[in-house]
Amino acid sequence: MSSSLSHVTEKCNMSSKVLSSGSATFRSSAGSFAAAAVFTLCASACSKAPPPMQAPEVTVAPAVQRVVADWDDFSGHFEAVNSVEVRPRVGGFVQRVAFTEGATVHEGDVLFVIDQRPYEAEVARAEAALAQAQTRNQLAGVEVERAQKLVSSQAISREELESRTSGRAEGDAAVRSAEAALRLAKLNLDWTVVRAPITGRVGRAEITQGNLVQSGPPSPSLLTTIVSLDPIYVYFDTDEQAYLKYMSGTSARSGRPVMIGLTNESGFTHQGTLNFVDNRIDGSSGTIRARALLANPNHEFTPGLFARVRLLGSDRHLATMVQDQAIGTDQDRKFVLVLKSDNTVEYRPVVTGRVVDGLRVVESGLAPNERVVINGLMRVRPGMKVAATNAAMVAQTAAPAAGDR
Repeated sequence: MSSSLSHVTEKCNMSSKVLSSGSATFRSSAGSFAAAAVFTLCASACSKAPPPMQAPEVTVAPAVQRVVADWDDFSGHFEAVNSVEVRPRVGGFVQRVAFTEGATVHEGDVLFVIDQRPYEAEVARAEAALAQAQTRNQLAGVEVERAQKLVSSQAISREELESRTSGRAEGDAAVRSAEAALRLAKLNLDWTVVRAPITGRVGRAEITQGNLVQSGPPSPSLLTTIVSLDPIYVYFDTDEQAYLKYMSGTSARSGRPVMIGLTNESGFTHQGTLNFVDNRIDGSSGTIRARALLANPNHEFTPGLFARVRLLGSDRHLATMVQDQAIGTDQDRKFVLVLKSDNTVEYRPVVTGRVVDGLRVVESGLAPNERVVINGLMRVRPGMKVAATNAAMVAQTAAPAAGDR
């Protein structure tokens, strides 16, 4: 091609030389006609138009329509349904620690044993006091019966009968008081064996064998803690918009599905249900506390863990979806390039939503089945003709390279 261009250039130069030589060069009419012919050919070669530009190649795919559900993501944390600080009901020296720290215990399992000897002695004293009260009461009853016989024969006064009758009533009260004291002494003896109040995972022993523990105010000794594990709560705070969207109705507050994910997981593989929404929005933060309940049979979750929470809406609707790489940014607006029937591309502003299953939701600006540019977006401009290659709108598994945009 370069040789042909140089040949044309030489001809152009020759023609200009021929023109500049004047009439002295063309002495004969035959020479004039020959020069005119050469000039005409060279002028036509110099004015030849460049070849037309080829249309840029792009890949287009039709926008798809799918059924999607609304959802929003929040941050939360796990908390136990039941959490107990185990404290003694009676004081004394710890004789034995009867559990393995960090193990699962069941309701009624022995955790600590406090020295029982003082309480055994108190039970024996209360039993003796009860026997004494019963004996005195029995004697008072016999005296009342004797007084009733004597008063009928006027051997004693009516006042004496009333006095003996009052003594029997006092004896009955003394028996009941002694019985109550015996029950309390037996309770204190039972409380020297500290048992697990709930089933769950026990913490470390805060008090070890041989130490003195105190009961009652002002500061009863903390022995250990127990938290239940199955089921388990997830607490999270939602904003006002999410509350109005998902939880404003009474029926929407219970049973709504909630998906849970851990920090080492990529998705939301655990499902629970919404079972509590607080009664007011916090004025300082503009959020409201909500809670989900989920099963934990394998004890995979533990209280205090961070949780990723996805709150699902109950309404499902049709949505137009495209690949994320089909969407361009024009300052503060999003747009797509739509392929028209004459193979030109049209600029179309759109409002985008979230990514669902690898495709971006287009809330407005695009209709289903309209073909949009998904590859080569940066190589074309609105109104340009393109050479389009059709493809399917499939979910993206990786971010596109910059040159493909």
